[in-house]
Amino acid sequence: MTYYIGVMSGTSLDGIDVVIIEQQTAIPSKLIAAQTYPFEVNLRLGLQQLIETQQCELKRFGELDIALGKAIATAINKLIATTTLTATDIAAIGSHGQTVFHLPDSQNAFSLQIGNPNVIAEFTNITTIADFRQRDMVLGGQGAPLVPAFHQGLFQTAEQNRVIVNIGGISNVTTLPSSTEQTVLGFDTGPGNALLDAWFSRHHDGQAYDYDGLWASSGNVNQQLLNILLEDSYFKQAIPKSTGREYFHLNWLDHILEKCAHLALLPQDIQASLVSLTVQTIAADIQRYADNSTAIYVCGGGAHNSYLMQQLQQALPNKAVLTTSELGLAPDWVEACAFAWLASQTLANKSGNLPAVTGASKATVLGGIYSSNDAS
Repeated sequence: MTYYIGVMSGTSLDGIDVVIIEQQTAIPSKLIAAQTYPFEVNLRLGLQQLIETQQCELKRFGELDIALGKAIATAINKLIATTTLTATDIAAIGSHGQTVFHLPDSQNAFSLQIGNPNVIAEFTNITTIADFRQRDMVLGGQGAPLVPAFHQGLFQTAEQNRVIVNIGGISNVTTLPSSTEQTVLGFDTGPGNALLDAWFSRHHDGQAYDYDGLWASSGNVNQQLLNILLEDSYFKQAIPKSTGREYFHLNWLDHILEKCAHLALLPQDIQASLVSLTVQTIAADIQRYADNSTAIYVCGGGAHNSYLMQQLQQALPNKAVLTTSELGLAPDWVEACAFAWLASQTLANKSGNLPAVTGASKATVLGGIYSSNDAS
């Protein structure tokens, strides 16, 4: 039996997700253990400030990179300790790292993740694979999303046209047609929980998120505000496309709210409008690119927001809106499992990207390998 570890700390900055999978065949994989480990407060605040301000002294940048690497390694070691496995049982770790800047549409496109893999490999004694996005971008791709290849292998079926929707800090969709002759598509639709969490935190003494969407449900969607939010050029951009928290953050929202001061909006009305922004952008893209789908399966933190899920069902009345639990994998662990699988692809010298999704000129092996083997 071969085991891999996957690590994901997404744009919501709500913690470090760690999973251990048993790789039985190419796909599917069996989930052995999973846990989310919260960020230490100062580390979370440091990452959030770096991402949202896009400014940092090099000293501070390097310290955050190492500190996050240590936090990831500690989380991995804690999870292994809850099982009967040891480090020698694990073939590799696939660590996505924390995205601090993503610039896909540039002559010198790049995507920057921190969480130093040298630290992870040394502190866990397990070969670590990281920096998954850049190879795709060298080939003209967006470098994201990378999870659709995993979605395809695990969730595609000839019985049903499906869409997998990941609602993390940013939302992305994967279309899974029932016919393998049709192309699988995947892209970021726009904000997911990032704006919701940030706006809620500002008005609730730093609390992390709006539990079950209760605060949002107490407000009313302001259609004028929603229309202005939807005018952003990203929503009109053709696929392939990807974005991040460095674009959709509170400064982006505040700039728009300055233009809407005359509306005298209540904070909870803004929250309700932000939920509608997330829902409407997801629904519009599903209707545009996968209107023949019959079921929508949601993963990520948004799957736990009952109000958001209800709104999404209302926006897509002819489709069943469910979670990936219905397909055998809980919503919290899909992305981390994907990076465990991507690590296995890298070690096998197999491609991890889907060019039709990212726009890359060809399929390629992703990630850099940081070996745990002792020097000879």
